[in-house]
Amino acid sequence: MVIPQQSTAPVGSVPLALPYYGAPLTEAVKRFFTKYATFSGRASRAEYWWWALVNYVVLTVLSVIALVSGGGGTMSADGTVAAPSGGAVVVVVLISLYGLATIIPDLALTARRLHDGNFSALFIFIALVPFVGGLILLVLTLLPPKPEGARFDA
Repeated sequence: MVIPQQSTAPVGSVPLALPYYGAPLTEAVKRFFTKYATFSGRASRAEYWWWALVNYVVLTVLSVIALVSGGGGTMSADGTVAAPSGGAVVVVVLISLYGLATIIPDLALTARRLHDGNFSALFIFIALVPFVGGLILLVLTLLPPKPEGARFDA
C-alpha cells in the first residue's frame, strides 16, 4: 500500500481538487472556506484537524465571552434564575450565526476527509448512532489516507 507523502510544496501550489498533505494552518483555513460546499474530492488530515482546532478556539472564545458578559445567569436565594444580560444574548446570537455559517462546510470537510480514507461520505450519518457513533466517526477521521480514496476525486 502506497501512502501519499507529506507535501513540501509552497503554500497555495496544491490544486484545490487534491488533498494538501501537511497543510499549514492558514492554508487549511483558506481551503475550508474556498471549498465551502464541495462534498467531492478529498481532504488531508492536516486540512481537517487544523480547521477543527480553529473552530474549537473560536467557539471557546465566544462561549467565554458569553459567560463573562452575564450569560450564565444568577440564582437568587429563593431558587429563581435571572435572565442572561443583553450582552450575553448578543454573543449567543453570534455563536448561533457562526454555527449556521459553518455547518455546511463542516459537513463537506468531513465528507472529504472520509473520502481520503476511502470511505463513503454517508459514514457521516454514523454519528447519529447513540453513544458510539461520534467516537466511530472520530476514529474514521483519524485514519491515514488510502490511495484507493482517489476514486472520489473529480
